[in-house]
Amino acid sequence: DSGGVWPGIKLITGQPASEDDAEHGVSRGRLMPAHHVYTDEEIPSSARKALQDSLVLVHGGLAQNVGPILEMVTEKYLLRGEAEWAARHEALDLLEELIDSLKRGDIRSLGQATTRNFRGPIQTIIPWATNLFTESLIAQAKSHFGDDFWGFWMLGGMSGGGMGFIFDPARKTEAQRKMLKIMQEAKKRFQFALPFAMEPVVYDFTINPHGSFAEIMDDCESSPQASLPPSYYQIVVPPLLRVEAGDLTATQRADLDRFASASRHEASFDTAIPTLFDTLFPKHEDPSDISSKSTNELLEENGFDESLHEQVRADLQSGRIGLAQNRLSANTPIGDVKPSDILDLTGDDSTHDQDALDLGRSALSRGEVAVVTLAAGAGSRWTGGAGTCKALNPFAPLDGSHRTFVEAHLAKSRKSGRLAGTTIPHIFTTSYLTHGPISEFLDQMNRYDYPGEIHLSRGQSVGLRMIPTERDLRFAWEEMPQQQLDEQQQKLRKSLHAALIQWARSEGEAADYRDNLPLQCLHPVGHFFEIPNLLLNGTLAELLKSRPQLQTLLLHNIDTLGASVDPALLGRHRKSGKGFTFEVIPRRLEDRGGGLARVSGRPRLVEGLAMPHEEAEFDLSYYNTLTTWIEIDPLLALLGLERKDIIDCDQEKIAGSVRELAGRLPTYITLKDVKKRWGHGQEDIFPVTQFEKLWGDMSILPDADCGYFVVPRSRGQQLKDPAQLDG
Repeated sequence: DSGGVWPGIKLITGQPASEDDAEHGVSRGRLMPAHHVYTDEEIPSSARKALQDSLVLVHGGLAQNVGPILEMVTEKYLLRGEAEWAARHEALDLLEELIDSLKRGDIRSLGQATTRNFRGPIQTIIPWATNLFTESLIAQAKSHFGDDFWGFWMLGGMSGGGMGFIFDPARKTEAQRKMLKIMQEAKKRFQFALPFAMEPVVYDFTINPHGSFAEIMDDCESSPQASLPPSYYQIVVPPLLRVEAGDLTATQRADLDRFASASRHEASFDTAIPTLFDTLFPKHEDPSDISSKSTNELLEENGFDESLHEQVRADLQSGRIGLAQNRLSANTPIGDVKPSDILDLTGDDSTHDQDALDLGRSALSRGEVAVVTLAAGAGSRWTGGAGTCKALNPFAPLDGSHRTFVEAHLAKSRKSGRLAGTTIPHIFTTSYLTHGPISEFLDQMNRYDYPGEIHLSRGQSVGLRMIPTERDLRFAWEEMPQQQLDEQQQKLRKSLHAALIQWARSEGEAADYRDNLPLQCLHPVGHFFEIPNLLLNGTLAELLKSRPQLQTLLLHNIDTLGASVDPALLGRHRKSGKGFTFEVIPRRLEDRGGGLARVSGRPRLVEGLAMPHEEAEFDLSYYNTLTTWIEIDPLLALLGLERKDIIDCDQEKIAGSVRELAGRLPTYITLKDVKKRWGHGQEDIFPVTQFEKLWGDMSILPDADCGYFVVPRSRGQQLKDPAQLDG
């Protein structure tokens, strides 16, 4: 480690807790490690120079949460997993090899050791420490530089951020330029699949011989040296100008005096005053970006239903819907389902129904089945908040290569089709956020050479966010669980809440939210609309024309990796005669978001938003996977439509039927914090209202005729967090 308080190159070593340490008797080790700073006798200056002359230090631009990584390392250490324990000892041996290489100034052997550490112990203990972005950088460095590329050095908890590439010193300057170009091209290729937070950077660096240090700057008329940088004052001064003069502290007054003096006398402050005015009185950098016209164009392009929007607004204003109304009534009887409500297929003999298996295989061979994969989401939970396209995320190495969610699901459909002697149409539902990236990516990958039809069903339902109601804001802040802060922070929070309530009143409760970039004003309206979108955008019509025998759709989430067209499950669904069969899995403690329940004596799926209290969820045995077997004709009957209406593309009739069916389902209201950026890096955050309708609520409809399969967790597990990959 070459930064921090201690200078130069040092070895950081864990220490047992002694009687003088606070951890003694609580922990075997103490929190503070020991730092050994290597002297010039141990690692000579020639070796340090050799390292600097060979190492190309970069940041790939990826922002990733290393918290789960640290948890995983700790877990593997505590559990003493055999492979991981052996890897830990291998890493300790490699550490000695690294130190020896440094002492000898043999940077080539150092690079070989860091590479072996990355390929061996690190990935044995942390399987997802690498990613496709990093692997492509290493592969291109090897390809371009050949034997002059000496090794890869992972510098953080995960690769893709801080990394080192070690080269023959004669080619370091070339390598700095080339690695920047390679990283920029790779970022462009993976920008929708991986969480990039910044442009890749190649650093000029030297080993810091001082550690952290400070200098006292003398300030006098002949030598005004004590000013902080202009950028410091641009952050500090604007809030101070809003404070009454009598309330300023001595330090704050000194800051203002120093800024005023520097603005008059120091050349580096020549533009300080104009910049300060731009910060105090910001203007939108590009007003056309937030014009109502561009927002309207996006709404029209993505199927905005103004009638539904106005109905939601009226219901919000009247109090028929809202955060409190999301929940079922507190006295609604909610209990666990009975054995007769489900078909449990988790046992060893659960698939031994030859009639069902034959029925499923026959339906597949006749081409009566298509797969619908929900791929409209950005996967912000998967990436820790970054907006990517989850379907394109190369989530794990399988069979020697990093695979995307799209590739994994196409592989399953390819295999099912091959076993049935046919091809299976595969539909990916997309949104205004994901349609372009997925379409472009599939073209680049030649659609993974999939032998059957691949359709992209572009979303034709989008919402326009609204100003929240005071009623919903108060419910969120006063009725929902809140972390308790200290007294001063609580006062600050209360003041902020009061200001936001006043903002909502002044803007107009339930009014359209348009004062932002267009994409910040739009919102997805829930996965109920994904199947109706097949009708609205013509995808189902295209399928029925090319494949009139089509009867069944298998709907599942992009992150439900185990979902596939299992002929035994298909046969059991067909035998049941149900219009819809939902797959559920046995609930674990971490499964949150509703499940299968008996509500007022009738089995149905209950969304987490509808739970009258949190404890009710823990009484349910089964969790909803969203995977659903759908019979096309019963679905059309629910909508009051026939196949002819779909094939003839009677859009007015289809849109009216979808709106009518949507009206029979609950409307859930949620608050979303939306950022509004303005001026020079200024940012405000406002709570806005949006609504959604969810597919699981189809089970509410008595005429939907729903059944429920309990399937193994390996089939129904949804991957919401990379930490789940280890299991």
